[in-house]
Amino acid sequence: MTQIIKGGNLPLSGEPMRVAVVRRSGGPEEPQIDAAALLVAADGKVRGREDLVFYNQPEHAGSGVRLTGSAHGEDGVVADWLEIDPGRVEPDVERIVVAASCDGATFGEVTGLYLRVVSAATGEQLALYAVEDATTETALLLGEVYRRGGGWKFRALGQGYASGLPRLAADFGFSVPGDDTTDDGIPVGHLPEPVVAPEPVPVPVPVPVAEPVAVASPETAPAPVPAPAPLVVAKTDGLGHLVMPPFGVPLARCNDLPSEVGPEFTPLEFSGRGKEDIDPGLSLPKGFVVVDVLKEDDRLIEVVTLTVRRRPWRQALISAIPQLRGVGVFHHDGHTPLRLRVDGWGQGSWTIRLRPVSTLRSFDGPVEGVGPDVLAYTGGETGVRYRCLGDEKKEGFFGVNVLRRGGQQQSAFCRLDRGRGSGALPAGPRLLVVDTKGGWSMEPRQGGIGGFWTRRR
Repeated sequence: MTQIIKGGNLPLSGEPMRVAVVRRSGGPEEPQIDAAALLVAADGKVRGREDLVFYNQPEHAGSGVRLTGSAHGEDGVVADWLEIDPGRVEPDVERIVVAASCDGATFGEVTGLYLRVVSAATGEQLALYAVEDATTETALLLGEVYRRGGGWKFRALGQGYASGLPRLAADFGFSVPGDDTTDDGIPVGHLPEPVVAPEPVPVPVPVPVAEPVAVASPETAPAPVPAPAPLVVAKTDGLGHLVMPPFGVPLARCNDLPSEVGPEFTPLEFSGRGKEDIDPGLSLPKGFVVVDVLKEDDRLIEVVTLTVRRRPWRQALISAIPQLRGVGVFHHDGHTPLRLRVDGWGQGSWTIRLRPVSTLRSFDGPVEGVGPDVLAYTGGETGVRYRCLGDEKKEGFFGVNVLRRGGQQQSAFCRLDRGRGSGALPAGPRLLVVDTKGGWSMEPRQGGIGGFWTRRR
């Protein structure tokens, strides 16, 4: 029996084999899949980037593992083939992990995904593993060929990463190309200079704004066009600069996102305490909507959209940062009534604001912030340098996810501690969702795409 389930294993003879990552393609809109192999030592890590076999590095120099390319079959079936010769694998390599990444989508959207192992000499099928439980993963470990008792075996893995390739890379002990760092995660030659913190600037709270006074007759004065509201910039306990448009003032367009990304509407503000459901009374077309959250205490707060039956549906923001000024986003389907649930645990008070994506900060140069945020990106493919400052304890996760119109999400960067790193962004228009509880910064870098096993077309 060669077909096995997740977690199952089969013995191998040690003969050369071919491994195929197979799926069914429905046309040009189908998610793009890239297959790869990781040669892993006894400590569970790769020994270096030379132990990665992928599109831009298709052959391992010393272990007989190579990526031979894609093949198209009947009914839209596509297979990426790897060749593995166990007899040539270096003694330090304990296992060869076959992985795949999904460009611009998730593996839950991939049809008919399975891993097939055949004899390189005879074509006889040695193992078959069908992936049936993928959902939000953008990187997936499909199977592994590993040493056992002087021989070799195959195991079906099916382990996925919703946070994508950066988290996979962290688990296997490497970073993306171009990210040359010290043990502290700081790039060599880029050690930070001492920073003298400015005097704290109090974060403003919402205040009433008087109606503007007309200075010309209605017959001659054009309709007033609000200038972009000034950003609130304040130092937050050494974590970095907090940046958000102030509440209670008119907002105007700040980026070049097309109207298809999110609808235009007049921003709305709501205040409450504890858990409350909000019906904004908005009838909006399909697209993204921004949610700003302001709270003063250190309690957890969560904002989710609701279904017609008022069940939690899509999370817009969750955070426990004290004195939070956070920015989140959700995708509205255009036909379900727009309703939200704000849950400020422990009867915590809060204020939220709904605003269009056209009012988001644009990522067209260096940006920084504290806590969750959303940026607009309309440029071409580019590399990015990231810095994670962490929270007041110098700890904290930092991730950046990329949203495209329609709501599809992919991970652009992930770091589990303080430090610096680099990654890549696909061409816009996109929304960049920052997920962190501390200070952070992002800066475009020269050299274009440099992400791990991203195809250089």
